[in-house]
Amino acid sequence: MRIGVIDLLGKEPPKNGYSRFMRMNNASIMPQVVAVWCEQEGHEVHMAYYSGPELIAGSVPDDVDLLFITAFSQAALLAYAMSNYYRHRGVITVLGGPHARSYPEDAQQYFDYVVGMCDKELLCDILNDAEQHRPMGQYLSAAKQPHVLPGLRERWKFLRPAMEKAKLLRLVPVIGSLGCPYKCSFCIDAVTPYVALAYDVMKDDMRFFLETRLPRSCLVWHDPNFAIRFDDYLDAIEEAVPRGSITFFAEMSLALLKEDNLKRLQRNNFKAIAPGIESWFDIGDKSRMRNVKGMEKVERMAEHANLVNRYIPYTQCNLIFGLDSDEGPEPFELTKRFIDKAPGVYPHLALLSAFGRNAELNLQYQRDGRVLPTPFHFLDLVQAMNVKPANYSWVEFYTLVCETFDYCFSPRALTRRLLANPKPLLGIEQFFRGVSSERNNRLARHRTMLRWLKEDPEVRDFYDGRTPEIPSVMVNTIRQHLGPLWEWLPENALHYDPNAYLNSGTTHPLPVALV
Repeated sequence: MRIGVIDLLGKEPPKNGYSRFMRMNNASIMPQVVAVWCEQEGHEVHMAYYSGPELIAGSVPDDVDLLFITAFSQAALLAYAMSNYYRHRGVITVLGGPHARSYPEDAQQYFDYVVGMCDKELLCDILNDAEQHRPMGQYLSAAKQPHVLPGLRERWKFLRPAMEKAKLLRLVPVIGSLGCPYKCSFCIDAVTPYVALAYDVMKDDMRFFLETRLPRSCLVWHDPNFAIRFDDYLDAIEEAVPRGSITFFAEMSLALLKEDNLKRLQRNNFKAIAPGIESWFDIGDKSRMRNVKGMEKVERMAEHANLVNRYIPYTQCNLIFGLDSDEGPEPFELTKRFIDKAPGVYPHLALLSAFGRNAELNLQYQRDGRVLPTPFHFLDLVQAMNVKPANYSWVEFYTLVCETFDYCFSPRALTRRLLANPKPLLGIEQFFRGVSSERNNRLARHRTMLRWLKEDPEVRDFYDGRTPEIPSVMVNTIRQHLGPLWEWLPENALHYDPNAYLNSGTTHPLPVALV
């Protein structure tokens, strides 16, 4: 068969300066894995990377026999439109990725196959069946995550077109583990058992990376929590490549970032790290501060973050606004104090969202009637929450969010962050990202949402739960972002059941057999 694989890097074409330079680095690993597996089975494979309707790299012809698409929920409508376009040409379509795991019941209306967890055996089942399943597609999921994935050497022919389009900085994705040992109730990875992948593949990934000699490139670990088995992973790195020969980025738990480990990471040229704080009043497992709250947690986190920042010049700390433990202005003021006390840390601020079946906590939100049918296009952890805040009105919440973003990315905060970074190039990248991505894009989107809530009665009625009708301003935004693919969006794709997980009668957060 002729097979197409599409990786959706974003829901709209890149517009601001930062996204134009960096969007190509959003490439996911699993689409490349699927491409490799299909080719190993003797099929002709074409790979393409899209952001909105804009082709970023590669290509997929119209006359493929089978098309795989992977998407986060924010790009789900784009995926639905693409699937509809190809299905009208007789192509069999398959959806994978986070949206397929989170909203399988909805996705089955628009794809022949919807895939949860995938291994090669399940993929071969799809290739051998390769039939249209309409009007409702089949849902399929492997019993567990695979223990071996094709490495960078095998994936490179499919990844290289995207990397070659990344002119400023190339973030080459690799992975050493799947799942997560922590049990955070809001996280899609918490319900997936932790699996360490083959060390031999990891070592070959690093050796191949050095062989490619790709300029301005870094190796980025896509593990949900890198190096849980810290010494084993660092031993593998030190055995595979000369010390300092590769620049590494990773996401790690603060609990692992003790000074001895930080020294070892520094010796092995780790330049960027992204630990999660999540909340000042809740969710402390990853930092071993479950019983530490409020200002005490801010002070201890700032002290730890500053220690990390002394060894890892690009330290990003992740926070979530809107959790039920938040009340009044205090969580937002504490975030500002953290920025004051840890000036070199880059804050990544997200809004609470409940993505269908992807986490245990979502079921309780649905039982409480707090989940809104916010169009998938806006579920990007930035512009629109889909969970009614427990302790805020919508206008109060977005006002506090805007004030906090404005403070964290004010000219003063941006300048302090730049001057605190010992690596000038990384400091400039943080400054550029802060101005372009955070202040001019994310803060602007929050301010737009606040204006809509204040001035547009359709938006107020929707977010107050008085009507399920999608506000016109949201529909117009989706139409603009999809461009020519808007005409291929299926008729009812903007509407879905936000309580499908609850209504299914199952209490398991991962989609199980729904065929």
